[in-house]
Amino acid sequence: MDWTRILRMIAASVLGGLVAIGPTVPSPAGGAATTATTPSGEAEVAKAYSTHTPQPPRLPRNFRGKGKWIVRDLGITVPFTWEGKDGNSQMVAGGPQYPIWFTNLIYNDTLYTLTYKWPNLTDHRCSQIPGFSLETLNEALASSRFVGPEILQRGAERTTDRKVNHWRVGVVLPQLPPGKFPRLPLALGDIYVDQKNPGTFWQVLQFGVQNLYDPQLDEWAVMNTFQRRPGTVTLPAQCQLPR
Repeated sequence: MDWTRILRMIAASVLGGLVAIGPTVPSPAGGAATTATTPSGEAEVAKAYSTHTPQPPRLPRNFRGKGKWIVRDLGITVPFTWEGKDGNSQMVAGGPQYPIWFTNLIYNDTLYTLTYKWPNLTDHRCSQIPGFSLETLNEALASSRFVGPEILQRGAERTTDRKVNHWRVGVVLPQLPPGKFPRLPLALGDIYVDQKNPGTFWQVLQFGVQNLYDPQLDEWAVMNTFQRRPGTVTLPAQCQLPR
């Protein structure tokens, strides 16, 4: 039995292949954003907790965004797109000319994962998990824990710094009450959404068994653009059922 594949599918089914979703953010030299609070960051976080908790992340039905997918320990950064149309959504990282290339989709209430290229990977089958929809994903995101307000510093001049809310979503097994019990953090995600619009995603860290192909189990999505208009979603031929 291929436990690696099964664990990856379990984690993906809970976090949507994305969410998923961190220790430290890659440095600007690596082409990624850095995360920092304001000088009074601790006071800001305390104030946020003492007043109110903002709305949790919620992926919209229609959107399109571009950025980078970063696998820091492998030294790999590739182009990344994330688009949604009518409740379906698709992530594409890399391409045939890059060292990694994969796509994750939520398409007609099914979650698909297809990895075309990854170092040392020989399994290129399309994984399918039925019964997973945009609503399933947003229900998982609704259980996110609010970490606090932060600023993503993007570049030395900081001309595109973004004010975001930092959220964490995760899956821990087994589900047991507080106390001294063995627990396994199956999958974790750090999600950074616009403070004014929780449906605008600027950065996502995926950490856990859904990243088993990576030695350090962590991968970053860093968005340069995120627009609220319909994108393009295409189910790969490898994921389509034979007619």
